[in-house]
Amino acid sequence: MRGLRRLAAETPLPWRRPRGELLLLVLVALVALPQVQQPNTQDVSRLCLTRAIVAGRLSADGCLDNHTEDKSLYSGHLYSNKAPGMSLAELAPAEAVRLGPSTSWDWKGDLRLWFVHLVAAGLPFLLCVFCVGRVSEGLAPGFGGACLVTFALGTQMSALAVAGFGHVPAAALGFLAFLLAWNRRPLAAGLAAGAALTFEYEAAAIAVLVLAYVALRGRRPLARYVIGVVPGVVLLGAYDWAAFGAPWHNPLSYSDNVLAAQERSGLLGIHLPMIHSTGQVFLGDRGLLIGAPVLLAAAAGLAGLWRRGLRAEVLVCLGVTVAFLVAECGYFVPYGGRAPGPRFLVPALPFLALGLGPAFTRMRPATSALAAISVAASSALMLTWQGVAHYRDTVWGEMARVFSEGGSARIMHALPRNVLTWGTTRFAGVAATAIFTVAAFVIAVGGLGKHEADEVAPS
Repeated sequence: MRGLRRLAAETPLPWRRPRGELLLLVLVALVALPQVQQPNTQDVSRLCLTRAIVAGRLSADGCLDNHTEDKSLYSGHLYSNKAPGMSLAELAPAEAVRLGPSTSWDWKGDLRLWFVHLVAAGLPFLLCVFCVGRVSEGLAPGFGGACLVTFALGTQMSALAVAGFGHVPAAALGFLAFLLAWNRRPLAAGLAAGAALTFEYEAAAIAVLVLAYVALRGRRPLARYVIGVVPGVVLLGAYDWAAFGAPWHNPLSYSDNVLAAQERSGLLGIHLPMIHSTGQVFLGDRGLLIGAPVLLAAAAGLAGLWRRGLRAEVLVCLGVTVAFLVAECGYFVPYGGRAPGPRFLVPALPFLALGLGPAFTRMRPATSALAAISVAASSALMLTWQGVAHYRDTVWGEMARVFSEGGSARIMHALPRNVLTWGTTRFAGVAATAIFTVAAFVIAVGGLGKHEADEVAPS
């Protein structure tokens, strides 16, 4: 009983502006958002649904026949096998640039598609980074900027910031739901959680854990939260009903590709953790301990928040992280095809990132070193993941070959175009990205010892 009262104890949402916040956000944006990635199978699947919605239907037979395996077959028609949220978010920008069928795209990097991604995924990316920075500064005054940059550029967030996946919007909305619940706004929290669910079915784990968190505050907040979730659930159920015959049917149950049998098995293709998948998640060529080892420090930092009495909040963060991690280790293809890493974990990253502030506070040298390693590896993955099927000797091995092979190294041929250096060489884009990355890291992490004790006024 005493333990339950401790969990139910109200703690105000820590919300402060990090020093140099605007500059850091601009630098992060200049690193992640100008990358013009090549179209992928996810783009085709989601934008085919976007075009179908504009035409007043949900099936997209002709469109889905081109350049994608991410499709479902039901009653003789082809549908996207994705949740509809990203397709809906892409409606306005796709119509604004008159994005045509996939057969008309520039497959080396289409500026129209880049703009669609910028709106649908880039803006949620910045929102999520902003929120992590603000809360981290509230939890560890003086370290919010370091947490902001480490989270944005030292994890998969930057690589998927302008890509056609739903993970980043789901991360932003799911984390926003948690923060709104923490700030005693259960109705708004429910709306955000329901919206996250429309982007990724797996976001149901976040919605349920935030529901449990809200339930600690009483029946009235719980009722408001549930009311808020309803629109998202209804929208998702209505889509599944209209496309696949029942609100409890999901697209993966009708997948029409070479992986259909695996996707239909288990829970959305997820089983109990498997040795091979677990090895890939942590130690694969782009695994978590290879590309973002700073997450170890973040996990340790959550223990510090527990000791400070934020037990309910820590349980939510740990619950979300563990739920997505177990799902990753139990999925038959943990990277989900061509990806910068175990991408299904992305919606849990902002929850785990709340441990970065305490980690910088208590273990500054070690956390700073891990942050530097993570930013270097994640930046390389951001720039090359779409052009490299497998990194020899991990991404670090491919990076090392640049010093011995120079411009002929394999990953140098996988570099994307960059909006800021359009019309020049791709090496110019890499140079600009490197300059902004180093500047962001040095400003955020390099000056920690100078102002760790500064008082920052709440805003």
